[in-house]
Amino acid sequence: MIVYLFLFSLIIFIIIYFQLYLFIFPKNRLTILMYHQIEKETDDDLTVDLENLEKQFKYLKEKNYTSKFFTEINLPAKKSIILTFDDGYKNNFDYLPFLLEKYDLKATIFISTKFIQEGYQNHEMMTFENIRNLNKKYFEIALHTHVHENFRNIPADLIEKDLKKNMQILNDQDIKYSPVLAYPYGKYPKENPEKIKLFSILKNLGIDYALRIGNKVNYFPTNNPYELCRIDIKGKESLIKFKLKLIFGRLKLF
Repeated sequence: MIVYLFLFSLIIFIIIYFQLYLFIFPKNRLTILMYHQIEKETDDDLTVDLENLEKQFKYLKEKNYTSKFFTEINLPAKKSIILTFDDGYKNNFDYLPFLLEKYDLKATIFISTKFIQEGYQNHEMMTFENIRNLNKKYFEIALHTHVHENFRNIPADLIEKDLKKNMQILNDQDIKYSPVLAYPYGKYPKENPEKIKLFSILKNLGIDYALRIGNKVNYFPTNNPYELCRIDIKGKESLIKFKLKLIFGRLKLF
């Protein structure tokens, strides 16, 4: 009897911990995947292998996932998924258009404008012209701040100033963007009053949603629009691991 009770408790824990009720009842399930760079070969966790990426996209298409922009987030769909890419790397421009068109998927690219203006380390970044030339049928642009600073390390007034600059530069470059923010490094203040201040700034700036990492599938509609979770897709992860992440999100127990 004790064994059965333990197993029952374990099953309930797993269902709640991994939010499997959203997999069983997908109407309110919103999965947001997070990528960065794309290369033909890689040993870097932040750079996805091109061959693996195509396998992932093919799987999403075969399993009838509905790929969305954030502007379409409220449209009903049984298997909603949003593909996101951070920073604005040139390899996104080189590889994504063909794959998105081939598998009829959409992607949101979060742009850090200072990276576009000045470069980032030794990485080749897109130009503003590249960004303007992305096909709007397959690409949505969104906000990733200007200087890409950890929000836990800077005061609210500097966060507001930075976000305004991010938005203004995109406006000046005639780049249409959605009012959605990906927190740099996935970080934001989690304790009040700093958290309240941040969310107030986002609301006053007209930002509809903000994304952390979290590695969870989201329940949507949400009462926490500034704490949406993304699932981090790493480097050369196998297709099996990708499939598991679509179901479980975090894989800490595996």
